[in-house]
Amino acid sequence: MNGLVHARYMKNNGSFSAFEAILHKNGKTVEALLDRILLAIPQNGETVRPARLLAAMRYGVLNGGKRLRPFLVMESAALFDAGSEAVLHVAAALECVHCYSLIHDDLPAMDDDDLRRGKPAVHKAFDEATAILAGDALLTMAFDILADCANGLPAETRAGLVLLLARASGVGGMAGGQMLDIVAEKDRPDEKRIITLQAMKTGALLRFACEAGAAAANAPVEDRKRLAEFGGAIGLAFQLADDLLDVTADTVALGKMAGKDVAAGKATLVTLHGVEWVRHQLDGLVSQANEILQLYGSKADILRQAAFFISHRNY
Repeated sequence: MNGLVHARYMKNNGSFSAFEAILHKNGKTVEALLDRILLAIPQNGETVRPARLLAAMRYGVLNGGKRLRPFLVMESAALFDAGSEAVLHVAAALECVHCYSLIHDDLPAMDDDDLRRGKPAVHKAFDEATAILAGDALLTMAFDILADCANGLPAETRAGLVLLLARASGVGGMAGGQMLDIVAEKDRPDEKRIITLQAMKTGALLRFACEAGAAAANAPVEDRKRLAEFGGAIGLAFQLADDLLDVTADTVALGKMAGKDVAAGKATLVTLHGVEWVRHQLDGLVSQANEILQLYGSKADILRQAAFFISHRNY
């Protein structure tokens, strides 16, 4: 990132306050929509929304978080001058999938974490069965949001986004990546396999976020591909930064248990190559992301800032 863009949102103390203010504002907009979606009133075709299940879903979704993925949907769409309620629904659908993945990831059979965003994980606040069902319901809710004609998107666009999110979330995307991550705890993978699992487990939804924003804005195929490539770069950066934080940050800062990967003996690029190598890679990924966005000039500044934030965040 060049010094000018860097200086526009970094204070002298190294904080991300200006960028985070935009991130927070967009996050609150998405939260307001999710709050309306997760009301107790049954929708057409539903019978009743069980109170305990709905409470667990709301707890898992409306309990804070950076809302980075919906932010990327919204800002990728804005790159093509789209910022409608329809785009906001795509962002909300993606956040439902992300929150489902966190609820399931925290379960004892998975990463076994008692904390999420500084609060008891859903299975601790409720129980394991309720947490499983809350995750299931949020995953299906995401496709409900995308498929519903009420979101204002054309039918062809809705169908395309449903397919895109299904591929990003499923066996060849996030869920498959989680499986590879579980296997990696017993069978220490090499660098290539680590990058593959991270591109699936973490990167798939970030790629979706960027491509979906362009798709919702009806951008040309070439732009969709370019935004997907950008999402791939920041997806790897996100996981590298996450692995780095696992060994350099504390539990309070992270809002979840720090040092778990090291304690579990999990192979990451940090454990393979060390902290300084990873920091160098992160700088390279920021440069790569900036290069991908070069065609869009200053219109892409906010996405450039997002790439830097993802790579250099401290939580």
